[in-house]
Amino acid sequence: MLKVRITVLRKASYLDLMEQYENPLDNPCDMVEGKVFISENALMPEGFCESAWETLLPFVKILSQGGGHFYGEWMKNPHSALLSCNDGFRPVSFLVETVQDET
Repeated sequence: MLKVRITVLRKASYLDLMEQYENPLDNPCDMVEGKVFISENALMPEGFCESAWETLLPFVKILSQGGGHFYGEWMKNPHSALLSCNDGFRPVSFLVETVQDET
């Protein structure tokens, strides 16, 4: 299986929606822009958000098996996907891509 790199590209916050609809949370998200995680054998990397992982997992599985070409010509790199978690108050965008084993 191929390794899959998951890079946190952007983290947004919709304060108006939080104020109107969300109950305050102690630690809603600890993802940091620029942080890189590596998934081996399509397993969730240590320290990764479980909720975001549920969204990314189907893509990680396909990429780890050498697949790609999601939705036709969607991505310039066919062995990658730009995805976001399902938190509507503070969505995080992730670049998910295969990496060559450097060993």
